[in-house]
Amino acid sequence: MPLINLVIILVVIGVVLWLINNYIPMDWKIKRILNVVVVIGVILWLLSVFGVIGSLSKIHIGR
Repeated sequence: MPLINLVIILVVIGVVLWLINNYIPMDWKIKRILNVVVVIGVILWLLSVFGVIGSLSKIHIGR
């Protein structure tokens, strides 16, 4: 994946998360949980993109 695509995706994710945090009324606890989930997801995705961990398509939940 080219570096410019990676940067664009990260900026889009950041802007969407900022819009959600500022313009959608939610309890601060729910916003914190949402932020943590998004950050963990982005970190896992970045690790997968750079090959630090295996492909995320191999992760199965349940049977």
